[in-house]
Formats: sequence, C-alpha cells, structure tokens
Amino acid sequence: MSTLSRARTGFHLFILLLAVAAACRVKERWQEYTLFFFDTLCEVQIYGRETQVSAARDETRRIFTVIEDDFSPGRQDLTSSLVIELFQHSRQVYLNTGACFDITVGPLVELWGFPSRAYHVPDAEEVRAVLLFVGTDKIRLEKNRIVLQPGMKLDWGGIAKGWAVDLAARALRDMGITRGYINAGGDLFCWGPNPDGRDWRIGIKHPRQKGFLGILSLRDGGVATSGDYQRYFEKDGIRYHHIFNPASGYPARERQSVTAIGPQAMLCDALATALFVSPQPEAILKKYPEYGAVLVSSRGEVITMGKFPNPGAFQIGPAMDQR
Repeated sequence: MSTLSRARTGFHLFILLLAVAAACRVKERWQEYTLFFFDTLCEVQIYGRETQVSAARDETRRIFTVIEDDFSPGRQDLTSSLVIELFQHSRQVYLNTGACFDITVGPLVELWGFPSRAYHVPDAEEVRAVLLFVGTDKIRLEKNRIVLQPGMKLDWGGIAKGWAVDLAARALRDMGITRGYINAGGDLFCWGPNPDGRDWRIGIKHPRQKGFLGILSLRDGGVATSGDYQRYFEKDGIRYHHIFNPASGYPARERQSVTAIGPQAMLCDALATALFVSPQPEAILKKYPEYGAVLVSSRGEVITMGKFPNPGAFQIGPAMDQR
C-alpha cells in the first residue's frame, strides 16, 4: 500500500472514530423517571445513555424495594443484615446526639395516634408508662440479632429513607453515571452539575407559609428536612407533630423546621431530627464537622450553623425553581 493510500485510510478511520464519538455524545442526555416508595413520589434525574437509564431505574427500584420491605412498620426482620447495619448507624447517632435521635420512639408514635391517624393527646401518666419502652440503650445485639425488650417498637422513619437514597446514588455512580439527582420525598442526594452546568438549587419549604423559605445551592451531597408541618394535628389551638423528644415523650417545641446538609443523606436525615429536638444543636454539629443546618426556631427565626459548601450556599428568600 502506498503512503498516500495509508494516509487516506488513516484519515477515513479518524473520521469514523469522530462520528462514533459524536453519536455516543448525542445519546447521552438528561433523563428522568419517578417511582413510588415510602408513601411518596421519588424523583430521579440522571445524565446518561438510554441503556444506563433503564438499568438505573431497575437498580433504584430494587434498592428502594429492599429498604421498604425491611424497614416499613411491622415488616422488619431483626435478623436481617441490612437492619443490623442500619441499627449500628442509628445507635452511633443516638450516642453522638445525646439521645436526641432515637429509633425506639415507636411506642410514642402509636400512643399519640399517628400511624392510624386516630390522634390522641395522652395524659402525663400514659406518657410516663410508654417512656419505659423508649431508649436505644435498652437494645441488645446478640448473635447477629437485634433483641428488643418486651413492649419496645422501632421507628426507622428518621433514617431509613435517607439511607435508601445514599445506596441508590452510590449504585448509580458505580454504573458510571457522573451527574444526577435523587429526591425521595425531601430526602435527597445530588452529584455533579445540574442540567445548566451549575449547582443544584434546592428549595427549603417555609414551615408556615406557601412557597420556599430559601434556596440551598449544592453540587455533591445530601439534604433532609424535619418539620412540624409534615405530620401533625391540632387540638385546642395547639399543634402536635410527629417529632418527639425521647426524654419527655412529647413533641419537641423549640423548632418549626430543620434542614441538614452534608455528605450523606442518611446522616442528614437523622441529624435533621436530632437538631430539631436538641436544645444545643451546635454541640451536635461539632461532632459532625462536615455537616451544616438551617434551623427555623419556634418564633420563626432563621439560623444557620455548621459547614456549608460555600459562603453563599444558602440564601433566604422566595425560590423560583426547586432545582
């Protein structure tokens, strides 16, 4: 083959490779899908090829199904390796937060009527009786089995959904998806830039008004919010919500909402609850230096504390788009 023929062949091969690369780039685009788990719509947006999106949907559904099966009320297997793993995470947060986060509040949730929506304001004697069954320190782990005292009941609502989001995000990134967003009813994780090539814009719901309190800008990490407006009832002009102080047995009163931000949605989920309950949230965040929080006090004051991605990561004011 002459030098000229070899050059032409090489040129044609180069053009073919460019065309293939361009075709691959065209196939990569933002796509989204929704799933219904944890009694809420779960929204996923990812940047990738069509085949990746199909596989990502299947994997997200698989992970959410497993977590929902293991951690829904009345369905957990106390010998499950996943349940034991999340219990160990929960116990560590319990210790680090001075028991402000506690997965054993299940009897309190039932006493106040939240699962059945047959709401009930108990008297002090009823509360004291139920508090005998509250306290993660009462749980034993024996031979790969969680052992509860009679009368105890676990409530995973403050940590399991965030963990599911983390597991799904990790699985999608392992599949080669470098940009994405998973939102499971307010417990969310995002990675890489958004469709505009910027940080994701996360709207924090105003606890007392329509619309958003402000906007979080985030490129990589998790966000979760606990608020007294999410599940509550009113009686005689008093709002009773589902976020209990495990020490008193009554709904915590010092906050209207708490949004936690940091590297893991699971810890954001648990910390949002702990910071809502704790009278000393700064002390808790000192043990989690990679996390920050936006707190709305019982009087409506907005307070930020801890670590944020950058000085302008949170802006108070009406939001336009949630992302």
